Amino acid sequence: MANYDYDVLYIGSGHGTFDGAIPLAARGKKVGVIESGLIGGTCPNRGCNAKITLDAPVALTRQTERLQGILNGSLAINWTANEKHKQEVIEGLPDMIGGLMKSVNIDIIKGHGTFQDAHTVMVDGEAKTAENIVISTGQHPHRLDIPGTELAHDSADFMNLTHLPANITIIGAGYISLEFATIANAAGAKVTVITHGDKVLRKFYQPYVKQIVADLKSRGVDFVNNTEVANFEQDDHNFIVNYKGGQIKTNWILDATGRMPNVDDIGLDKVGVDYSEKGIKVNDHLQTNVDNIYASGDVIDKDQPKLTPTAIFESTYLMHTFAGDTTDPIDYPAIPSVVFTSPRIAKVGVSVEDAKKEGFTTKENHLPDDWYRQVTKEEIGDNTLVYDKQNHLVGATEISDQAEDAINALLPAIVFKFEPAQLERLVTLFPTIAADAWGQI
Repeated sequence: MANYDYDVLYIGSGHGTFDGAIPLAARGKKVGVIESGLIGGTCPNRGCNAKITLDAPVALTRQTERLQGILNGSLAINWTANEKHKQEVIEGLPDMIGGLMKSVNIDIIKGHGTFQDAHTVMVDGEAKTAENIVISTGQHPHRLDIPGTELAHDSADFMNLTHLPANITIIGAGYISLEFATIANAAGAKVTVITHGDKVLRKFYQPYVKQIVADLKSRGVDFVNNTEVANFEQDDHNFIVNYKGGQIKTNWILDATGRMPNVDDIGLDKVGVDYSEKGIKVNDHLQTNVDNIYASGDVIDKDQPKLTPTAIFESTYLMHTFAGDTTDPIDYPAIPSVVFTSPRIAKVGVSVEDAKKEGFTTKENHLPDDWYRQVTKEEIGDNTLVYDKQNHLVGATEISDQAEDAINALLPAIVFKFEPAQLERLVTLFPTIAADAWGQI
């Protein structure tokens, strides 16, 4: 048997790596992690953790708006202080994650990794070998291929703004576009969202999405739909976005047109790993066409949502595979997703649209009618629960201020298809969102 430096070598250090690599190393496997940037990858450093910190004051201002008359006075977001607080929250995460890795003797190898052969990765001229290698390089922001594209910024740039521009134009119709439009608008910026089609958040239940859009419009966010952006130009200290049918003068441009897998410049062609513009192709064991090379997280070409929870599940699955716990293919559970607008929109399991196709039963609840939602005077809130033909809860989608917590509360029933007697044995704390969610089943 060949004598390799590592049992498992990971390229990238995000959730697709560390959630599985740490317990794998704790079980005695020799593990190495190659990282050219910050330990932890996108989510802790320039994604989820930063975003939710910037959003926290937004959620608070929304609640104080509704409670005016009970609370006296209004709140305003100090953007500079908010961004500073965000940095305070996230700045220690790379060392924390790195410390967890080092505590179980994982070698953290700083530098850019490129395949030399199926068992060898070169890192700044030094060879690192492994029995198995996991590609967990994640994604990077897509950039529009138009004149002046260099004048636009990406999501990381937005979250690092120390001063908020007075006018922001956002190109895109997905998570990043709507979340950052919500945050910037709440902090006082004039926001315009430009989209290619006539819908935003296309993978979410559109009647609920329309409520979010209507609320943002009522707060002054402009939407320009069904158009093509032609180019960006600079005009003194401002910028011009030219699109089919018009133009916008703005102080700052955010290109939120999606994310692309990091498959370039890591030597995939050299070792013959199959990939596409959607990512690395894997089988149902997360194995590439090169049998000792695997992939995990957002870099995979997959039908599952490219989200942190998916990456965590995949990384944990590979840990069990490499530890010898299983030879079974990966069996994805229902994976929830949420857009952190205000209100939130979240979902899990069978969608409302698919429920209608399957002949499943749906139950709708208008949440402002519920006593617990009246505590904070929620004005926008609905959910739809989906039941299969055996009356198991198999899906849920919700728009509300605490939609993410409500969906999390329903997850066990959906994943494990609880029977009525099992549901009765789940006694939730009261009064809480979890109790409220369970009461609606």
